[in-house]
Amino acid sequence: MCGIAGVMLFKQDATVEPGILRQMCGVMAHRGPDDDGFYAQGRVGLGMRRLSIVDLATGHQPLANEDASIWIVFNGEIYNHSALRKQLEARGHRYRTQSDTETIVHLYEEYGRDCVHHLRGMFAFAIWDDRKKCLFVARDRIGIKPLYYWLTADCFLFGSEIKVILAHPDVEPRFHRASLPEYLAFGYLSGHETFFDGIHKLMPGHTLELDAAGKARIQPYWDLSTAGDTTPHPESYYVRGYRDLLEQSVSSHLMSDVPLGVFLSGGVDSSAVAALMTKIRRSPVETFSVGYAEQSYSELPYARFVAKHLNSVHHEVLVSRQDFFAALPKLIWHEDEPIAWPSSVALYFVARLAREYVKVVLTGEGSDETLGGYGRYAFTLKNASLDRVYRSTVPGGIRRGLRKAIADSRWIDASLRRKLEHTFLAKDGESWTSFYLDNFLAAFSEADQDGLLTEGTKRDIACGTAHRAVLDYWERSSGEMLRRLLYTDIKTYLVELLMKQDNMSMAASIESRVPFLDHPLVEFAVGIPQNIQLKGLSGKRVLKKAVEDLLPRSILYRPKLGFPTPWSGWLAGPQLGEIRKLLLEPRSLDRGFFQRAAVERLLDEHRTRRRDNYERIWRLLNLELWHRVCLEGDACGIEFESEKLASTA
Repeated sequence: MCGIAGVMLFKQDATVEPGILRQMCGVMAHRGPDDDGFYAQGRVGLGMRRLSIVDLATGHQPLANEDASIWIVFNGEIYNHSALRKQLEARGHRYRTQSDTETIVHLYEEYGRDCVHHLRGMFAFAIWDDRKKCLFVARDRIGIKPLYYWLTADCFLFGSEIKVILAHPDVEPRFHRASLPEYLAFGYLSGHETFFDGIHKLMPGHTLELDAAGKARIQPYWDLSTAGDTTPHPESYYVRGYRDLLEQSVSSHLMSDVPLGVFLSGGVDSSAVAALMTKIRRSPVETFSVGYAEQSYSELPYARFVAKHLNSVHHEVLVSRQDFFAALPKLIWHEDEPIAWPSSVALYFVARLAREYVKVVLTGEGSDETLGGYGRYAFTLKNASLDRVYRSTVPGGIRRGLRKAIADSRWIDASLRRKLEHTFLAKDGESWTSFYLDNFLAAFSEADQDGLLTEGTKRDIACGTAHRAVLDYWERSSGEMLRRLLYTDIKTYLVELLMKQDNMSMAASIESRVPFLDHPLVEFAVGIPQNIQLKGLSGKRVLKKAVEDLLPRSILYRPKLGFPTPWSGWLAGPQLGEIRKLLLEPRSLDRGFFQRAAVERLLDEHRTRRRDNYERIWRLLNLELWHRVCLEGDACGIEFESEKLASTA
């Protein structure tokens, strides 16, 4: 819906400068090109940029209650606000607008910090309570909408994007070096820290209260139960229940006073959303798809098939290698982070296409992490079962020797090595870090990092921290293995996916909505027993059965592609030489993070096809571009570099 920002100063005689607030909001004009608004009173200032979706005429922010003692800036959508409004009006609250923003204000008047328990939707908001002289900040349960903050002894700053905080004159961007191990492993940070020293995320399902003296209280208000339903039910119970909740969610997500569409990949998730949207609206919907010239990486034929089946008004865009590299520095600036996955780039291009026709899109994000859709879930369950037998029958010395042979043998090509490395033969079943995290999520294991990082870097950062944040969630989970995997990914991997989706869509000034992540639907989904969720190596059985009346079996039960990118193939030619030049030039190496010989070895292994290092190369390239764009403000220089990369034949 928009972008929000704010300043709270703690010195008694301090005053927020409106010009600084405008400057902070100005750097995120892409999030809200329709309107802006500001409230500055003494030591507190709130600002916003608005993308008008609901209540176009009177939904201006910041918005106050009846006596102007409570002010709010809000990013998101509250899908149950109409029902809440009736309840609040019955309790005597008077509305001046039709917006869901005003509903949050009256909820806060009625329930204080407990207002968040009543909200169903995606949100990040800040409320200034002038009577109590406190600031109340909240983020939705799953983390669909972002919220970052900076807290010192003198002030508190917050914003929908990190660059909003960096726009304040008191903040100097500095790399948070301790984040390096986790970044090299996963490509993102799972906890409250960011890549910028001193800037933090408000975690999903948390609130932050700040008093006039600057004392902060951060508390969780929601968590996902992993206990599961102990009452036995037939499969049909879960299929019917999931269908009912999903249809309710899609219906509620159609709330809008502007045109809506769907991002359609041709997979079961986005196809189900498009089909339900068509059923509910009883008219063709606008669908948008992205693909590549390389046919083996493109899902466009499947998207076209679904679009024809639904009779949608369909639109497509192709992303070339030139488009990809030319856009990369700009999109790193939009994310404020190194980009974790190449698919973010394609997401931006389809969002830009959609913006020509609609202001809001529904997407299929979140189904895999709540219904066991990724192949790694079923594979891990099977792998663990085989590993138990393997470890009980094969001596440890032989197992270690076989792992070394798979890793080092020159008789194994990159493709076969990559497959073997995922199995129990190559992973240490006694270590969950090795068996699952390094197996499917980590580009650089901790052992890999030991050979990559310079001695000086290893002295400066805490070794052995790469997996700490993710393992904390894994150890917090309970129940069947699948449920524990889903819980961990919802708390970590999914949060990063949602950040990607939010930033890439808002970069094109379009709002994306995720009906699979309506929190009652998520709670229902993760409670489905493992034997019903998975069959063999196939997941999402409940969803597929739930929409069999809407979509053809050829779509529901086709192999999952997972929105691949031709990145690995692009590195097979001269492109790799340009990236090599970038990573090994003095400006890059002088940062002192990586051993030159280790980077050269990684690039040479990929060039000779001894090992497929495309994920590792992606990590290093994005980290270097991020330093140049986000820390050194060298966007123009990077665009020049990316143009050189893109022009390689």
